[in-house]
Amino acid sequence: MVPGAAADGQALVQAGVQTVMTPPASSETAGGQGGFAGFLQVLAARARAEGVREGTIHAVIDGLTYDPDVVWHDRAQPGVSSGVAPRFEPYRRTHVDAGRIARGRALYAASAPLVAEVEARYGVPGAIVLAIWGHETNYGSFTGTYDLPRSIASLAYEGRRRSLFSEEFVALLKMIDRGVPRARLRGSWAGAFGNPQFLPSVYLRVAQDADGDGLADIWTNRADTLASIANYFRDAGWRRGEPWGLAVTVPAGFDRAAQANRMVSPRCPQVFSRHSRWHTVAEWRAMGIVPAHGAWPDDRVQATLFEPDGPGHAAWLLTGNYRVILDYNCSNYYALSVGLLADEISH
Repeated sequence: MVPGAAADGQALVQAGVQTVMTPPASSETAGGQGGFAGFLQVLAARARAEGVREGTIHAVIDGLTYDPDVVWHDRAQPGVSSGVAPRFEPYRRTHVDAGRIARGRALYAASAPLVAEVEARYGVPGAIVLAIWGHETNYGSFTGTYDLPRSIASLAYEGRRRSLFSEEFVALLKMIDRGVPRARLRGSWAGAFGNPQFLPSVYLRVAQDADGDGLADIWTNRADTLASIANYFRDAGWRRGEPWGLAVTVPAGFDRAAQANRMVSPRCPQVFSRHSRWHTVAEWRAMGIVPAHGAWPDDRVQATLFEPDGPGHAAWLLTGNYRVILDYNCSNYYALSVGLLADEISH
């Protein structure tokens, strides 16, 4: 859940903010520590007004310094591509790979009672939850080494996405104020952390203390990690019992132009523009679309057609639950590979 560029050449949107390239920082924006220290006082006042204790504020901001490295990483992110998106198949091979599949299956088997409990409580398949964990941090293998207060404060000060990162900095202070150890707060340069790579505001909203020990530990606790990811998906509108999508075969002569999506999404417009119009499964079947393998979902399920590499290549019907995966990371290639990895894990 790192704000940055999507893998399929489309903008990744996190918290409703679209990433685009801007000119290099001015000397004032990337300037001395005096300006940064003054800006921290602005953030401190906001946190104080939202109930964060004075001791917590000072423990975090006193001595905090600006980090130009994270700003460089942020500005190095590609913007919205106006050209042809790269092919999906190379991305799939590196993200739905043998190692992730094997590790996911092993965790799925070893955690069977926990997975069943998560599925029953949240209505989200355990394989989907594990696939998110596998994609975000390779099941916890690497969760980031940047000091989060320094990174997030620096990104807020830089100003390109000041509103987003100012909010995240205050949320981070609230986490510490509520008992999250300061030493735990290391993550990506863009402020995401833990096994599922949550941002602080997301942690406050959906993180779960599944084992009842008083802390929603998404860093080292498997139960808390799986429950927290599942709670995110439930909160985003996952429909219990509905698949994310289905691989299909498109008949020769299929009229794609007639099914083109003419609506413009207010969020991730380039991502959604690659999907067709919505139809029920029954309507797609009547048009000659057939499953590549497996069985159809319920005839009443609504789905869109997506052919990431164009006609003649792999195609999928995508349901509303696919849109929930996009809520986690608004990239078609990310969401599609999560669904495919989940299918591999559960088989």
